[in-house]
Amino acid sequence: MNYSDKDEDEALFPIDIPSEGLEDEENDELYEHFRLTVDKGQSLIRIDRFLTSRMENKSRNRIQIAVEAGSVRVNGKPVKSNYKVKPLDEITIVMSAPPVNRFLVPENIPLEITYEDQDLLIVNKKAGMVVHPGVGNFTGTLVNALSWHFQNLPVSKNSKSPDGEPPRPGLVHRIDKHTSGLLVIAKNEEAMTFLAKQFYDKTVDRKYITLVWGNVEADSGTIEGNIGRDDRQRKIFKVYTDGTQGKPAITHYRVLKRFGYVTLCECILETGRTHQIRVHMKHIGHTVFNDDRYDGNRILKGPNSSNYKNFVQNCFGLIPGQALHAKTLGFIHPRTGKHLLFDSELPEGFSIMLDKWENFITHTLKEDPAEGDY
Repeated sequence: MNYSDKDEDEALFPIDIPSEGLEDEENDELYEHFRLTVDKGQSLIRIDRFLTSRMENKSRNRIQIAVEAGSVRVNGKPVKSNYKVKPLDEITIVMSAPPVNRFLVPENIPLEITYEDQDLLIVNKKAGMVVHPGVGNFTGTLVNALSWHFQNLPVSKNSKSPDGEPPRPGLVHRIDKHTSGLLVIAKNEEAMTFLAKQFYDKTVDRKYITLVWGNVEADSGTIEGNIGRDDRQRKIFKVYTDGTQGKPAITHYRVLKRFGYVTLCECILETGRTHQIRVHMKHIGHTVFNDDRYDGNRILKGPNSSNYKNFVQNCFGLIPGQALHAKTLGFIHPRTGKHLLFDSELPEGFSIMLDKWENFITHTLKEDPAEGDY
């Protein structure tokens, strides 16, 4: 049997094992994708039993949940648990990521919860908060806060985990530490698997707002280019234009407002690569404002004057990192089948910063916005 624990597009993210840090993972979508080919001599056997015997640390219950969600396909078509595998069948499976380590320390950290029911909740994460514990970030994370929230919820039979304990945070995707905005968290295995499949199928609606350096020429456009880790600087990513390295990534953008030396844009993701918007915008010459990882925390456009330098530094001080906010999130609810769409306001510091730029171009800017000394 040929067996792979990740396909050519999506990375496996074992979220119950501390990593080197969230921003060093190569994918923002937290699920597992498996692909295998059945041996020539395989006898007929139910697919749930077959997969349970072949996949380490994957219970039959988890596999059956994946089957029920339509996340197990044979030769490209979804099957039922009683399907009997045949020699040379091509099987693909999308499963929720492993549960968060149950020994995680819950912390009473305030959360801005946009929506919550028995299956999931939507959190509006503040900029500066790490999503998941890792080396150097074992406390103060979103998962620590969610663990506290979950342990203080009334436990219903619909929200219990398979072992009968209260639900544990079920991450399906993430955003970077200094990116603010909306995240969906599942409360049970069924919801995790159902949501994971939507992220894998790229049917989730995600819109981001970002301020970038420079006057973006086109009113709208699409950026395509494989994203992979930089060979020389392992903490950043880059676009590989020849397609020989990295993983495919597609970002659509639309200009919302021009402020002379910076531009406010809306970005829509088709894929969920780490730092995708930050890397793609830098690739087309418009680094995200105040992004210290990609040199956006330097003045890249504008006049070389002390007044302008002070103005930009004041803007930098209003936000803790890159000017990027996950504003909109939409998906199909795992229980009701209804499409849900959530929207969030920009953080206060982000809004104040935009007001400052508006005032700057209205009352201060005299030069041609396309001409700067930087």
